[in-house]
Amino acid sequence: MNPADQTIISSGHGHKGPEEQALPESLQANMDLCLSILRDVLREYDEDLLKSFDTVRGYAVDASAERFSGILADTHPERNDLEMAVKTIDAMNLHDAQLLARAFATYFHLANLCEENYRVSVLHEREAEVSEDSAIDPVNEMTKAYHQLIAECGPAKAKELLEQLEFHPVFTAHPTEARRKAVEGKIRRISQLLSAHNMLGGSDKKENDRRLYNEIDALFRTSPIALKKPTPVEEADTILDIFDNTLFKTIPQVYRRFDDWVLGDKAGLVEPVCPAFFKPGSWIGSDRDGNPNVTAKVSRQVARKFSDHVIAALEEATRNVGRNMTMESETTPASDELKALWNHQKEISERLTGKASLISTKELHRAVLLVMADRLHYTIKRDTDLMYHSCEDFLADLHTVQRSLAAAGANRAAYGPLQDLIWQTETFGFHMVEMEFRQHSVVHSRALDDIREHGLHGERGPLQPMTHEVLDTFRALGAIQKRNGQKAARRYIISFTKDARNIRDVYELNRLAFANPEDCPVIDVIPLFEQLEDLENSVNVLDEMLKIPEVQARLKATGRKMEVMLGYSDSAKDAGPTTATLALHTAQQRIAQWAEDNDIDLTLFHGRGGAVGRGGGPANRAVLAQPAGSVKCRFKLTEQGEVIFARYGNPVLAIRHVESVAAATLLQSAPSVEQMNTKMTEKYADLAASLNETSHEKYLDLLHTPDFTPWFSTVTPLTEVGLLPIGSRPAKRGLGAKSLDDLRTIPWIFSWAQARINLAAWYGLGSACEKFGDLETLREAYEEWPLFSTFIDNIEMSLAKTDERIAKMYLALGDRDDLRDKVLDEMELTRRWILKIVGDEWPLQHRHVLGQAIRVRSPYVDALSVTQVLALRSLRKKVDKEELSESQQAGFIYLILCTVSGVAAGLQNTG
Repeated sequence: MNPADQTIISSGHGHKGPEEQALPESLQANMDLCLSILRDVLREYDEDLLKSFDTVRGYAVDASAERFSGILADTHPERNDLEMAVKTIDAMNLHDAQLLARAFATYFHLANLCEENYRVSVLHEREAEVSEDSAIDPVNEMTKAYHQLIAECGPAKAKELLEQLEFHPVFTAHPTEARRKAVEGKIRRISQLLSAHNMLGGSDKKENDRRLYNEIDALFRTSPIALKKPTPVEEADTILDIFDNTLFKTIPQVYRRFDDWVLGDKAGLVEPVCPAFFKPGSWIGSDRDGNPNVTAKVSRQVARKFSDHVIAALEEATRNVGRNMTMESETTPASDELKALWNHQKEISERLTGKASLISTKELHRAVLLVMADRLHYTIKRDTDLMYHSCEDFLADLHTVQRSLAAAGANRAAYGPLQDLIWQTETFGFHMVEMEFRQHSVVHSRALDDIREHGLHGERGPLQPMTHEVLDTFRALGAIQKRNGQKAARRYIISFTKDARNIRDVYELNRLAFANPEDCPVIDVIPLFEQLEDLENSVNVLDEMLKIPEVQARLKATGRKMEVMLGYSDSAKDAGPTTATLALHTAQQRIAQWAEDNDIDLTLFHGRGGAVGRGGGPANRAVLAQPAGSVKCRFKLTEQGEVIFARYGNPVLAIRHVESVAAATLLQSAPSVEQMNTKMTEKYADLAASLNETSHEKYLDLLHTPDFTPWFSTVTPLTEVGLLPIGSRPAKRGLGAKSLDDLRTIPWIFSWAQARINLAAWYGLGSACEKFGDLETLREAYEEWPLFSTFIDNIEMSLAKTDERIAKMYLALGDRDDLRDKVLDEMELTRRWILKIVGDEWPLQHRHVLGQAIRVRSPYVDALSVTQVLALRSLRKKVDKEELSESQQAGFIYLILCTVSGVAAGLQNTG
């Protein structure tokens, strides 16, 4: 880096902004390094592009200082820097604006990496400080939670709760991950290079630098926008990517880390105590609610893709364990059970055992494992004679090998890598993820009406194509079960469940789809309550559901297990964030009590997103804030969009996330936590009722303002978000509605985030607090009530990512001063009350690293937001006047989509 550039790196004008000085040194050093390389890359590409980047960035940094006046020092108080940035960007031609947007978007990807690497380094530093003699590992939250359970409940009860532990993340393909897959690969490689950078010197460091330059150059030159929307089959690659890069290897590490601390010196010498509690699920390729691209054929293809991939991974792992299982029969004699297994293998195939016959005379454990690996190979090939017909058969063979080793005294071999393989098998099976089917209740009722009118086989006229597809869906589910087992696909979720008839419809369609009743798949039908009235009526529906014969049969078969799903997204769009949060909490209380009254072993399934308006925020805090009796050592939620990559993309952070959620899930059963939640919910019931009433009225007043929906479409990039090739699902459900009710919640929230307003996360709360008026009680609730403190903290984070100056530019796109004033006044009022409640002068003041990181990002997001809103204004004006050719219009759309992708990367948790 040349000396002239050195002063520009931190601020763009030869000074280091105070907001950047406050960042931890190692994080700032990495951000400076990445910015330095990016600037060199831009210079190599085009000197003028670098000048534009530095100019706009300089104005944006000073504009940010103006905004945070009192926190930051404005170096140019005599000028309006945001206005200067607007003029500079507005004067650029379309091509240059596109390149500038890509440059800023590239920076955000690099900044995200720097923050991720900083989090990893902090975790490593904290781990290094922990003494091996410590009773608990303070970095591993699971050990802390388990020891608290022992202290409160006693060892026996704590062990019983541990054995019940389950964490069910369900990966979905909701279109909030605005980053294309080609970009993800480069990000992962840059992350690895950045992690190693500070540990290298000499030639190794030069080579690391060269490769960083290569990857960052390629990242900038790669279009942030995919060439086409992914198909549902291609969307499944999201799970395969996470499985290969983190989950398959890191989940056994989670189990092992817990065992290491709980068992101490006995770890790896005795049977493990940590159960395989991680139970991944998926809606990718099976969620057809509003997505006509997910068909029965697609579901079969995706299931096959998952299955073949996980079995191949198990084959490789089994082969690796087998190759290293070189214990001789003299030192480690095989058990009679293992010898019998070997003989069984010989009966299955002399060809397979023939390859291992020489080994078998001296190293029978190794021989058996290698034949098991070969059988997995033929399981993928579907060779009926050689394949494993179920995962249970394979797991039984693994346990046979393990028992033989333990009986021979080779405990380290029995409970070392072989145990990791057993954990992997117990966790992922032959299916990788449990596919969960979902469809709208109206689709089922229409299909049944069609069948009743025209006959099951169209005897009285042809059936509708959708009816055929609904029946084919159950046949696909049955085929997946036959191939991969019941765990692979048995859950069927009904969106917009209104009454018990919706559940009856699904069981009836399942019967009608098969000529032979014995071919009907086993299904567990899960009602999904999403809108406010449905949440309030949920217990009545569940009472009626218990009367359905098929439900009674499943309860008997499963030990009275039942799942109920709650939708955070539609309830928030329907009723507003405050009312939705409180209604969901009340619904969980009532459903948990209903389950206890009816002897139901309940699992609540939380349909949460990454954004605050969709129930987002730290998952562990959300668990601890749940009502007593609603968790019972099981936590299930949807993981989607950019949240999947953020939580599971890095192995260290994936371990941390799983441990954190598992710890909270355990701890939620501690008497102290249950009592706290119950007591505080009762104590602040009047506060909740007051906030609920006022915020709900305020929110509905906004939504019911005449012509609100077209105005919303005008003042946000809603239309353009629908053009992003980031998911196979359309932005609308397509069931015939023409209003805001028809719009999917994700584009609703995503669009408000892009406009730097985040309205879906906070609207109505400010007025509710103003009317309640008792600041002292609000502060007490924030300190004492987990639900309220989590809610307020999430809103504070959301407000930290808003910008009223840029919001005004977006709102100016619509010619409605009344609606503009409603939004801006409520934003200011909510911000003022939130800061008073938490005791901050500015958002996230008390969350040092996060708050500073958001302020450092702010100028870059501002630059992209300005580019976006100017492009929207120009495009719509020129389209109205018919001044654009088709190619020019496509150019504007591409620019807007580049900014959408960049802002999503800059703001994070946008959907």
